[in-house]
Amino acid sequence: MAIIVAGGSGKRFGTALPKQFALLNGRPVLMHSIEAFARCSEVTGIKVVLPVDYFDLWQSMCRRFGFSVEHQLVEGGHERFFSVMNALAGLNDATLVAVHDGVRPLVSPDLIGRLCQAALLHGAVVPVVPVNESLRRLDGNASVAVDRSRFVTVQTPQVFKASILLKAYQQPYSSVFTDDASVVEAMGYGVATVSGDPVNIKITTRADLLFAQAVLAAEIDPGAFSPSDQPG
Repeated sequence: MAIIVAGGSGKRFGTALPKQFALLNGRPVLMHSIEAFARCSEVTGIKVVLPVDYFDLWQSMCRRFGFSVEHQLVEGGHERFFSVMNALAGLNDATLVAVHDGVRPLVSPDLIGRLCQAALLHGAVVPVVPVNESLRRLDGNASVAVDRSRFVTVQTPQVFKASILLKAYQQPYSSVFTDDASVVEAMGYGVATVSGDPVNIKITTRADLLFAQAVLAAEIDPGAFSPSDQPG
């Protein structure tokens, strides 16, 4: 089962509509994300979490663009935690659950498949990519250089055994929950890592949208930079 969370308001994107509805290669960003999961044999169903105020808009967009990939709409919450919790309701027969940012339209079926395989083995897994920039830790008015080799950035989808994720989302909400892996870790579960894909960016700014458009225009396979590896 895939849960695609698209509850953003678009404030940082600078448009009237949230970024999940921005056009990418002639279609809304969110449609690209959904299609990636529909092409993955490990995915048995798709739930899309949206603010309820955008249900009608999304359904009209599906008609306008002839989008027929089967998916179920779920009402979003005021925090990501509650959006995922809503999508987990009634989920009793899934073995794995993949939770993905709806504004990561360049995710590849190859990456999704590798994460599902790792989750069957480890129970919880996230894709990560190395940090290429130098890092400094702020310390009051000063800053201190840190070893970037000890850090990675985390992407989605994050994939879990359904039993683990369901149990994790029974605990009370905390502001320290920045993603699903942090919710799972709070229950004492370990989270394995798999090499992610640098192309699998999150659309946050208009520059990100231009990058995604360039990738699609160049017909670059989004999974081309996603190495086959073992979870860490």
